[in-house]
Formats: sequence, C-alpha cells, structure tokens
Amino acid sequence: MRKNRNFKKFNIVLAALTSAVTVAGACAPAFAETTGASEESDKLSIVTTIFPEYDWVREILGDQADSADLTMLLDNGVDLHSYQPTADDIIKISECDLFLYVGGESDAWVEDALKESQNKDQKVINLLDVLKDTIKTEEAMPGMQAEEGHNHGYSHFADEDVEDRELSDWSGEWQSVYPYLENSDLDEVMDRKAENGDKTAEEYKSYYETGYKTDVEKITIDGENGIMEFTKNGVAAKGTYEYKGYQIYDYESGSRGVRYFFEKTDGDDAAPKYVQFSDHGIAPGAAEHFHIYAGNDSFDALSEEMENWPTYYPAEMTGEEIREDMLEHEEKEYDEHVWLSLKNAEIICQSIADTLGEIDPENKDTYEANVAAYIEELAGLDVQYQDTVDTASRKTVLFGDRFPFRYMVDDYGLNYYAAFAGCSAESEASFETISFLAKKVDELQLPCILTIEGEQHKIAETIKANTQNQDQEILTMKSMQSVTSEDVQNGANYFSIMEENLNVLKQALN
Repeated sequence: MRKNRNFKKFNIVLAALTSAVTVAGACAPAFAETTGASEESDKLSIVTTIFPEYDWVREILGDQADSADLTMLLDNGVDLHSYQPTADDIIKISECDLFLYVGGESDAWVEDALKESQNKDQKVINLLDVLKDTIKTEEAMPGMQAEEGHNHGYSHFADEDVEDRELSDWSGEWQSVYPYLENSDLDEVMDRKAENGDKTAEEYKSYYETGYKTDVEKITIDGENGIMEFTKNGVAAKGTYEYKGYQIYDYESGSRGVRYFFEKTDGDDAAPKYVQFSDHGIAPGAAEHFHIYAGNDSFDALSEEMENWPTYYPAEMTGEEIREDMLEHEEKEYDEHVWLSLKNAEIICQSIADTLGEIDPENKDTYEANVAAYIEELAGLDVQYQDTVDTASRKTVLFGDRFPFRYMVDDYGLNYYAAFAGCSAESEASFETISFLAKKVDELQLPCILTIEGEQHKIAETIKANTQNQDQEILTMKSMQSVTSEDVQNGANYFSIMEENLNVLKQALN
C-alpha cells in the first residue's frame, strides 16, 4: 500500500535549521512532559514519534521521569502515515539523547533528519530494526480493497474463498519473460531479490532461469471461445479447452496458491492436452501476468511440477516495463503497526531499558527493575488474550475499516477479513468489497463488525446494511495511531488501551 510522503515540506524544514533558535520560537512545540528547567545540561532528553513509544518510556523511567524531558511528536491526533515533521520537531530530534521511531515507510523522513543531529552521543531506536526478522509485510486478503493500480496476490486465504474462473480471465496475447531474463533486462530485479532475500543475485538468476525456461515464446488466448494458441519457434499450435476445476496448494513457506485446470477437447496435436494457470488470484478477475504449466501426461503430473513455471506478460509490454512491474512487486511494504502485539512490546521495552541504561548508567538498575515489572504485566495480559481466543466460539474477526491488527491476530491464531490493509491510503470501498464482507458476516454468523477509532464508520455501517439480519454491533478497537497530548493528560496509557481492546475482542469472538 502506498503512503503519503511529502518530501518538499521536509526539505523546507531542513533549510530552516540554519537559524534554529528563530525557527524554534516560531513553531508550535510537540507535546513534552517535563519538570525543571529544560536548559539543564544533565537533563535526559528523549523524543518519540508515537504514543506507544512515549508510554513505554514513561513506564521504564518510572520515578526518573521527573528528571527527563520526554517528547511525543505526534501529539495532536495526526496519523503516523500522514505526519510530517516541523522545524521544531527536527531541532528536538537533533539535540536529544534518545530518539525512538517506528522505522517503516511512513518514517522515510527520519534518515535525513538524523543527518542533522547535533548530539554525537545520541542513541536511536528503530522499532522495526529491534524486531528484525519477525516483522511482517502487509498482506492482501480476499475481499480487501486494492489501491488503484495494484491488484492483490493472495498468499493466505480460506478454502471457501476460492472460486471457479473462466478462460476469459487470461484472454489476450502474452509473451514469455524468459528472453528478458537471458538478455539481462531483468538483472536489476535479481539484484532487488538479493537485497530482500537469502540468495545472491547470481543464485536468483540461476533459479529463475530454471523457473522461466520455455520454448513457447507467445501464447494467444481467446477466452470467449475457449481457444488457446501456443507459438513455438514461430510455429503456432491451436486447441479448444474446457475448464476442469482448480487445486489449492499449501507450500512449505506457509503461503498458499491455486492453479486452474483446462483440458484440450479438440485441436492441433502440438497444442498441450493439459494446462494449469496460476496468477496469484483466487476468484474471477483479469490476470496481469501468469505462470503456466502445460503438458500431455496428466493433471497430476503437472501438479507435481514446482521448479519450472514459465511466466507470461502482455505482449505489448517492453522489457523495461516488465522490469519495472517486477521491481514494484519486489518492493516490500512492511506492516508498521508492531506495537499492537504484546509480544513485540515486551521485546521493544527491553531494548528501551537497555539503551537507557547505556545513556544513564547511574540509574541502570532502576530501569531494569521497572522494565522487568512492566514486561511481567504485559506477559500476563498476553496470556489473557490467548485464553480468550482459545475458549472463544469463533476464530474470525471482520473489520469494516483499515486493519492495523495483523500482528495481534497472528499472535493468537485468529483469522480476519478487512476492507483495507493497515497502511492503505484508500477511504472508499468498492461494491465488490462491501458485498464480499457482508456475505462473510452472514456466512460466519459474526455478531460484530469492527472498526478502528475515528468519527466516521460509514463502511462498517454499509456492510451491516447489506447483511441478512442487519443486527450486528459495530465496535471499535483502538490502534493508538492518533492518541493526543490531551488523551495523555487524561490518563491514557498503552496497557489500559490493550485491556480495552481485549474486552472488545471477547465480544467479537463470542
């Protein structure tokens, strides 16, 4: 999902740093909780971007919070995904002893901000770096609204979400990508895979040479008439094909896939008798590209094939366009909402305590004692969540909204459906999305439709209006993305909000 990144505004802020004192006086300050004079040189200065970080630091500081200058930048309800720093924010970051931020695409501005740091002993905590290999990429789920220009490829779905498809989903003239791999047009794609994966670029190229290899340079499909034409070395072979169903595959990686089967009923001998399509889709919809498995032995033989999956893109696309499309698919979009996992919170809090101990060794034992007590509380709440799920009569939640709770549901083995991914910039759901989610509510007999905090719950209300009974409760789970300084002053804290979310979850599952 694409997020709002306004670099122009940020560049203006950086330019203003040349007159820091004047600019700071002209900008509205972020929320800071302090006691004593802020100019004291021995005062611990800590800046956080979002509320959970801020509250965790407060808990770990304990009594030492009175001698610290603690700032929460996103203090006025601005969402993490649309926040841009002010000049005053940049100055605070540049001077602080400890800076905490999430580290996802929404924080793309941070790298440049840290270059302006005036405190050479500054410590920085990037939450995604702390969690390392446990962070998740955003996932598309059946029914979820795709952002404009992006179709979903599903890797997790329920069997009942898979639908039959017609050959017309693959209609068109298609070209093999194998020649582009061979002539090095896709080398940049292999480089990107190496950056994100566990192989070298050369190893990935070798892997895809096996995967993409084919002597069929072109496939032309007339889905309306059930005809496929395969061109090999300039010679075309045509056949008429009939749909024969699909098969679901569970891969060792934990992801899932579907292949759609077609059998030749008439045509040239050179046209393959059995064909399977895979395009990462699980329901009717036009393919943007596809993998194909074709042969004359049997469907079972093709189903065993896992190493060679010739891949085809529209014939009108250039090699450069195919490369750019592949690069876009390789761009990992991390789910930034790591704070909504109690297990993650325990790991992050320990990292905060360790770092505070490095900065302020005199109070290291205090920080260790505070974090140990707090982690014990978090672990206790974690057990309550798991007990709730284990004893629940349902194991699925449905959000008529964005879905930032991926880490939470994965922690406890819950299933989910949602209108949008957690970081989606979309705000309008299509008829297909509304209809799909309403049918899911009916099918699973869900008593609640969930939302995240906010004044408008129009999508959830529309889903409810399209169900059979129209008697579901619309409940809110708090994502803590827009907690304000006023909320903090009124006693908001991470633990109590997670307790509130647990109570809502109990209703939704029972």
